[in-house]
Amino acid sequence: MQATETVKSAAQEAWKKRPLIISGPCSAETEEQVIETAQRLAATGKIDMLRAGIWKPRTRPGTFEGVGTKGLAWLQQAKKLTGLPLTVEVATAKQVEDALHFDIDVLWIGARTTVNPFSVQEVADALRGSNVPVLIKNPINPDLELWMGAVERIAKVGVKEIGLIHRGFSSYGNTEYRNAPMWHLAIEMKRRNPELLMINDPSHICGRRDILLEVAQKAIDLDYDGLIIESHIDPDKAWSDAKQQVTPEKLAEMLDQIVWRREDVASEEFHQALERLRQQINHLDDELMQILGQRMKVAEKIAVYKKENNITILQTNRWNEILDRATQRAEKLGLSKEFITKYFDAVHMESISHQTKIFNS
Repeated sequence: MQATETVKSAAQEAWKKRPLIISGPCSAETEEQVIETAQRLAATGKIDMLRAGIWKPRTRPGTFEGVGTKGLAWLQQAKKLTGLPLTVEVATAKQVEDALHFDIDVLWIGARTTVNPFSVQEVADALRGSNVPVLIKNPINPDLELWMGAVERIAKVGVKEIGLIHRGFSSYGNTEYRNAPMWHLAIEMKRRNPELLMINDPSHICGRRDILLEVAQKAIDLDYDGLIIESHIDPDKAWSDAKQQVTPEKLAEMLDQIVWRREDVASEEFHQALERLRQQINHLDDELMQILGQRMKVAEKIAVYKKENNITILQTNRWNEILDRATQRAEKLGLSKEFITKYFDAVHMESISHQTKIFNS
């Protein structure tokens, strides 16, 4: 009993740690591979939890889909040898039952499961009555409501400790990343759920090891609570996702290079300076709102003339003229073309909405 309580205490301590660092192989392949990975990760002194894929949801059949339940015994042995708490992905009620039977400390719901409310509910029902913490990855597609729905389903069955994993989103035309980070969506999810642990998964965002540090650093700069990064004793020979994994030693080197930020500092001078600048931001935001309101009133006057003369709301040539003018000025003002385009798209759609009301009045 005492040993079990010690293990549970270690898991609870790890869950509360900031930053929380989770690492391990994409897939548990053999008992020897799992144990050696765990021992080498533990030797770095930088890892709080050991992860490994036991069941691997693959896009197409015929590829390695995990060793299954027998791998849980390997993880259990790794925990005995290293003291590292364990976390694995679950997608069905049976997988939840098996994971709990082998005393897995933390479960996570993968992106392919989060996207399906029926699957999330099945996992939630299997978790009812347990006190195991649960991490929830964002859905594959960029849909915050699905992510929120998964959180709500897990919370409704009584799970007290819930965290989020940002692993990027599938996006047509994305070439730089395996899964486009779409930071704005993760930031919005964090804004809606400030009480929830939020960790970043650079491995699945990047899909390749050479840009892991860059993405991990950005996550820490954005006040994420930790990282989950795949590590393998021989990455190039990994049975799954070989290109995005690093050795335990390389992982330790990368973690040493990260500049670890903090959300606040006990300095009166800092807070006073920050408050002055934030007040400037507030005043500028107020001015922007006033100007945007005036702009919409002008758009409404234009709508009246269009309606009286049976002219369409959308004037493509005029819109292109506005956008070209704005993007040409953007660089001189230190603004990116991407931001200006998105900003003016939003302004344009709001203008169309105001003009449509005039047409329908």
